[in-house]
Amino acid sequence: MKITRATLLKASPFVALVAGFAGGALAISPLSGTDPAPPPATQQDGAPYLQLVQAQPLTRAVPSSQGQVQLSFAPVAARAGPAVVNVYAQRVVRAMALDPFFGRFSQPRVEQSLGSGVIMRADGIIVTNNHVIDGAQSLRVVMADRREFDAELLLADPRVDLAVLRIDTGGESLPTLPFANTAELQVGDMVLAIGNPFGLQQTVTSGIISALARTEVGVSDYAFFIQTDAAINRGNSGGALVDMNGALVGVNTAIFSETGGSNGIGFAIPSEMVRRVVESAVAGGRTVVRPWLGARVQPVTQEVARSLGLARPEGALVSSLYPRAAGERAGLRDGDIILSVAGVPVHDEGGVRYQFATQRPGARVPLVVRRDGREITLTATAEAPPGGAPEARELTGRHPLSGSRVVTLTPATAEGAGLDPFKTGVFIQALDSRGFAARVGFRPGDIIDEVNGAPIRDAAALDRAMAASQNWVISVERGGQRREIRF
Repeated sequence: MKITRATLLKASPFVALVAGFAGGALAISPLSGTDPAPPPATQQDGAPYLQLVQAQPLTRAVPSSQGQVQLSFAPVAARAGPAVVNVYAQRVVRAMALDPFFGRFSQPRVEQSLGSGVIMRADGIIVTNNHVIDGAQSLRVVMADRREFDAELLLADPRVDLAVLRIDTGGESLPTLPFANTAELQVGDMVLAIGNPFGLQQTVTSGIISALARTEVGVSDYAFFIQTDAAINRGNSGGALVDMNGALVGVNTAIFSETGGSNGIGFAIPSEMVRRVVESAVAGGRTVVRPWLGARVQPVTQEVARSLGLARPEGALVSSLYPRAAGERAGLRDGDIILSVAGVPVHDEGGVRYQFATQRPGARVPLVVRRDGREITLTATAEAPPGGAPEARELTGRHPLSGSRVVTLTPATAEGAGLDPFKTGVFIQALDSRGFAARVGFRPGDIIDEVNGAPIRDAAALDRAMAASQNWVISVERGGQRREIRF
């Protein structure tokens, strides 16, 4: 089986060009109808927070009468529906055409993708999936009442497949949704998915939460998905998954399917990650700063549990720590088993990474750890990966890497590029398609850590090594595989 992305969610030729998820773009509406949202709180550094408005705790009970069985979801849909929007993304592409008179010529063509979006703030801040708008040259938002607005892109975050848009409301307050507390979600809770599948205006489907904390889905770098059996189809991408209070549980993003159709296994990005991305966009950031623990961990399997004398597999085993990163300074050690991060149980590297990355920078994060047969609690400070942002270096000259832009590999640059933050060396950030490096087969993301047997620690060292020789043996790592290439 396979994860199907935007090809399931968007309805147009543009679908095939923009890799996206099968989750739907669903817009969210406020519990308070069209009342303006409260002003965002402010961090100590002045960056605005999104107001976390908690809905009333859900009351869970099995229906005890025929009347209860016949109860309707209509009030929840009516509350949430106005905050769900259509998102249209257009771009102009050129394809070669053959004319009997003019011969071959370039034919421009407008391609359009369709997804959904959720109004996050009353002043016109909207979130959708990144795959819905990726590559778009113009964006348009259609409200539930059919009004249309041009939209601008504030922030695109392909690593979690979210994008933040803004429309000019002319001072009008738009409906929004409160955030659900995903820590209180339980498997079996009822949810509604709201979006615009196949271009159909405002569609609501119902289901339950089938599973929580799905980290093995493989459709984003920060996977901790909520799984649901509510029907999600093409055009639903970026839409809302809401609970029975009408609070936002997550943004629908992907489906698990062999055929591309909905088989009742859909995935949503939890609302706490959505909130972090929107907060970054509202604060004026072009990228999202995600705290990094600096610990490499592995799942505790039955065999590992037996070797450690554990009664059952639990937690995530620390196998290495980055020097002076948050985890080491909090007191983590190799061999510790991390049981929970910020009160949420974790079982693998994806869970540890996600829970720490969704904390606000500067927060004090409790880590419950099993060490020497007993549980202890450590406190780590949520902070960005170390290493800063070294400047990119353009390589020129008569050598195999000419035409490449390279960056020194640090935890900070590796996290931003989706590479292993424990690696050292230099990675290729971009290539000039006409340059020699692109022609001989180098690719963006390639890691170079050695030239002619000498270690390469930064971009300047790589530049000097390439200029100092006429023959090169370059050690390159790509996709976890390492090779030596001779020129």
